[in-house]
Amino acid sequence: MSKKNMKKILVTGSVGQIGSELTMALRKKHGNDNVLATGRKTKPSETLLNSGPFEFIDIVKKETVEKVVKDYDIDTIYNMAAILSATGEEKPLLCWDVNMNGLYNILELAREYEMTRVFVPSSIAAFGPETPRIDTPQETVLKPKTMYGVTKVAGELLADYYFKRFNVDVRGVRYPGIISSETLPGGGTTDYAVAIYYEAIKNKRYTCFVKKDTTLPMMYMPDCIKGTIDLMEVDLSKLKHHSDFNLASMSFSAGELASEIKKHIPEFICDYKPDFRQVIADSWPQSIDDSAARKEWGWKPSYNLSSMTKDMLEKLGKRHEEGKL
Repeated sequence: MSKKNMKKILVTGSVGQIGSELTMALRKKHGNDNVLATGRKTKPSETLLNSGPFEFIDIVKKETVEKVVKDYDIDTIYNMAAILSATGEEKPLLCWDVNMNGLYNILELAREYEMTRVFVPSSIAAFGPETPRIDTPQETVLKPKTMYGVTKVAGELLADYYFKRFNVDVRGVRYPGIISSETLPGGGTTDYAVAIYYEAIKNKRYTCFVKKDTTLPMMYMPDCIKGTIDLMEVDLSKLKHHSDFNLASMSFSAGELASEIKKHIPEFICDYKPDFRQVIADSWPQSIDDSAARKEWGWKPSYNLSSMTKDMLEKLGKRHEEGKL
């Protein structure tokens, strides 16, 4: 098989919230053996482990990544390994090391081994208080106030540099908060929008760490996975942007989310006790203009707050009944 037609994919951070489901979607599309899942230290799920190859690597240590690139003849990388916003404020040096030095290693390997394509996720954390918060434009002020946000802006710039300087086909989106029925998030500011569903099913009560009127852009995981893969598969000639696509689906406040859940679970109670993550949330947009993604590669989400909530509660409710939640 020629290099051009080969699909040997490496997913870093495949034990994480997005990476775990992205890996399974890619395996379904390209074949289990053609998608290598990797993690740093967290034990993978049985589903991930039993469906295809898995290796432990550390993207900060280039040689550990290079070994699997050579062993598995990797052609495409989805670099999902990252330290997220809340954890990043507690461990800023670790956040920089993983998100920047790790990314540099990934891009260097993509250049050295002439890989077909690399996916580098950014985030709404790239924005800051000076950014317009309603319908945040594609081209706008990027002055984040978190280490995570700083690494995302720098990551966008570094990825675009590799595209222009070395012709590495790097692509990426600015993810909003991602909500999943499969994997709990790991240290992000939008984690409340996932945890609230789990607690509603298990305990009929949740204490939210942001204020009731806090509104942020969110997305359901099936749309997140579809958008990621769609961008990676579109013809390069259609793209004017590369590593920084705004990606949007829905925006709602914490109170609106709680009210939507109460339609299904009337006895559900939500309290609000804001912590340090409130300041982070207040520096992020409330809604996103993703017209560039819609125009350049046909992005279109399928879920809204109502349909997402119905699906989340059905899936989590079933797992709770089976004693798996």
